[in-house]
Amino acid sequence: MANAIPNPRTPSAGVRESVMSIPAFRKLWNAMAFSSFGDWLGLLATTALAQQLAGGDYATANFAIAGVFIARLLPSVILGPLAGVIADKFDRKKVMVIGDILRAILFISIPIVGNYFWLYTATVLIECVTLFWSPAKEATVPNLVPKNRLESANQVSLFAAYGTAPIAAALFSVLSIFITGISAALNLGDNSAVDLALFINALSFFFSAYTISNLDIPKEHLKKSDVSSSIVSSLLDGGKFVSQSKIVRGLIVGLLGAFVAAGAVIGLARTFVGDLAGGDAAYGVLFGSVFTGLATGIALGPKIFSQFSRRRLFGAALTSAGFLLIVLSLLQNLVLAIFVVVILGAFSGVSWVTGFTMLGMEVTDELRGRVFAFIQSLVRISLVGVLAVAPLAAAAIGEHDFNFGQVQLTYNGAAFTMLGGGIIAMFVGILSYHQMKDRPGVSFWSDIVNAFKGELGSITAPKTEGLFISFEGGEGSGKSTQSKLLKEWFENEGKSVVLSREPGGTQLGKNLRKILLDNDTGDISPRSEALLYAADRAHHVYSLIRPALERGDVVITDRYFDSSIAYQGAGRILSSSEVARINRWATESLFPTLTIILDQPAEIGLSRIKNADRLESESIEFHNRVRQEYLQLAAMDPERYLVIDAQKPIIEIHQEITSRITALTSKKS
Repeated sequence: MANAIPNPRTPSAGVRESVMSIPAFRKLWNAMAFSSFGDWLGLLATTALAQQLAGGDYATANFAIAGVFIARLLPSVILGPLAGVIADKFDRKKVMVIGDILRAILFISIPIVGNYFWLYTATVLIECVTLFWSPAKEATVPNLVPKNRLESANQVSLFAAYGTAPIAAALFSVLSIFITGISAALNLGDNSAVDLALFINALSFFFSAYTISNLDIPKEHLKKSDVSSSIVSSLLDGGKFVSQSKIVRGLIVGLLGAFVAAGAVIGLARTFVGDLAGGDAAYGVLFGSVFTGLATGIALGPKIFSQFSRRRLFGAALTSAGFLLIVLSLLQNLVLAIFVVVILGAFSGVSWVTGFTMLGMEVTDELRGRVFAFIQSLVRISLVGVLAVAPLAAAAIGEHDFNFGQVQLTYNGAAFTMLGGGIIAMFVGILSYHQMKDRPGVSFWSDIVNAFKGELGSITAPKTEGLFISFEGGEGSGKSTQSKLLKEWFENEGKSVVLSREPGGTQLGKNLRKILLDNDTGDISPRSEALLYAADRAHHVYSLIRPALERGDVVITDRYFDSSIAYQGAGRILSSSEVARINRWATESLFPTLTIILDQPAEIGLSRIKNADRLESESIEFHNRVRQEYLQLAAMDPERYLVIDAQKPIIEIHQEITSRITALTSKKS
């Protein structure tokens, strides 16, 4: 099976071409693509052969197929550490060439021997050889491409590993349809399609061996005597980091849940197809559909959901995949099942690429390898466990018929076990979503709406250590008074506090404030006004707010981007979503942890003002629109906003604010 971890960032076509223009890498990529294609074809053939050797017994078929997957995964749990050492101590070219030849011979032997014992024995041996081949290949790639193209090389390697699965599935289905008919006509036996698939698989490995043998692969690593630290210490370091990071814990819980569900599907797919009266061809189509959906999700998901919070997207995609797995388990129609599998695969792909993207962002470079090693081991152990348990559960449940009036439905152990896997995936997705909630900011449904509109709150901002609080509201609502009281409260709690305002929080802001609020400025185009506020905000974030947050300070600002949405959006009757997008770009998607809106009727606030500036001098209709926009924003995202009646006594307002912040910080910690 392919063992590579997907790289989260997708390269452009131009980058792919530049990497593939390197002759040595292109030859190695061709070898990888053909061997991966053969590996997927071999997986399909060996599982189909296991099902055929069961002789029609339902329980035996489940055990036989699961045995193939366990045989492929178990060696990596046991021999994985040793394989990496071999890649560092021996000639990598020889390791790969010998490995490909051995795999080819072993695949040829499977149909020749044709019994369970050798099927499992050969599968274990093939996977053992692959464990030595893969790290040798991974270690070779950096020697064939420049460092600035290494990421792109890894990405196209991923395509070679996983993009060939649907092609292998399509070929297996074609072989099953045509060869089975020819075999029946010529009385060649039931396993002709499987046998031919295994022979083609062997041919792909011979081709890989020939290609790699003609490569000039450097051997500089053989001159070094030192070997990397033990896998035990690496896994312990990775486990320690995982235990200390709430976000990474949520990611791992989600990834394990995804693989538990995937293990149930993979281990039971062949018997599930059989329950729906499908044969090897249908199995190949279903298998290919999973990876077609997976590739679609990986390729298109980040683009389609680019506005969505990654942390929320991970849990939501996993939950959706779990729900679709439940739907799949209840279906009685093979065509509908294939359609659902494609969508299920797409959500799984989104969850996959999102999860590994976040791991790349959350884990520091010096710990990344150890954390990935820790996760890989957990994933493989969980897969082995599920593949061992799933057929036991399916066999124990057995075959059942249910009568609903005149309708009779058959649900067998595979369907019930997949149903359980779907429930687990949904539960883990929801748990992961709450574990990784990136802000008490935007509610889930408004996040979806805002994401597809491209509005501000939908982008996950870079991680910061400090607490960011903004005060919003109409004129004369007491924002300045409350922000100063809050600053004193935080300082009494021993916090370092930065108090600012917009416009005017920086020297540039002071100059812009004079332009924007001075009555002598006169009329400004609404779009120009919005852009000037965005310019002030961009510099404010860059020079003051973000540095303070990165230091771990508390930042309190009198007005932030919601003011532009309310004043320049609703007040000037511009598109609120357009104003939000401008400010999202200007602030690099930095949103407050909490936004406090001091609300009161516009006329009350305006009556308190003696010398009105340019904005305060606007009509009452303008200020009413501003107030309504604030309330609408708060209604959409109640988690990020705190709306307080500004007519309450000052000390009572302050107590409401500090109570909310106390609850917020305790929940965050």
